[in-house]
Amino acid sequence: MTDVVAPDETKKLGLFGRTGLFYRQVVSELRKVVWPTRKQLTTYTSVVLVFVTFIIAVVSILDLILTKIVFWVFG
Repeated sequence: MTDVVAPDETKKLGLFGRTGLFYRQVVSELRKVVWPTRKQLTTYTSVVLVFVTFIIAVVSILDLILTKIVFWVFG
């Protein structure tokens, strides 16, 4: 099921024809997507949240250290 239209045929279509073609192609591409299961989605979400929390902690510690250094140097 491919809705492939040659470029010269696309120019012949009107505004609504091009819009319809676009949405048919979007739906066709979305059917090819392999969606994650609920377990995979939960795992991926947990990994992202842990990683973001870790990065926030690292940046906060670096900010605290650099703030202390700046106040020590410039008083």
